[in-house]
Amino acid sequence: MAPRLAADVWGGKAMADVPVAGAAAERPPSTWDADEAITRLFAAHYRSLVRLAVLLLREPGPAEDVVQDAYVALHGRWRALREADKALAYLRQSVVNRSRSALRHRGVVERFARTAAPPGQVPSAEAGALTARENLSSS
Repeated sequence: MAPRLAADVWGGKAMADVPVAGAAAERPPSTWDADEAITRLFAAHYRSLVRLAVLLLREPGPAEDVVQDAYVALHGRWRALREADKALAYLRQSVVNRSRSALRHRGVVERFARTAAPPGQVPSAEAGALTARENLSSS
């Protein structure tokens, strides 16, 4: 029988090994506040979530942004999370959804760039100011 990843990683030994100051180490995950939970999840799973996002986005910079946004969203919604043991699954799904949104946005930008007309020759702001000054001095 395969282990349940979210429960094993979150409530099991892997999360308990992550050092947290204070009495939080003895309390079960369902009693942690948002800061404690996010600290433990970040320490244990940040790298694997970034790898997942990099696989989807093919770029490390935007992948890190997606993962950070997922952690921030989980922190903000920690009280609304019904089962604390499902927090890792929530994070993974959030990373996948945010990566898909980033890919859709990238596709829209690329399509627009292909169909947009090339920029014409536009004089700089300095050139416009000099022309205006010359017109004033010549009159």
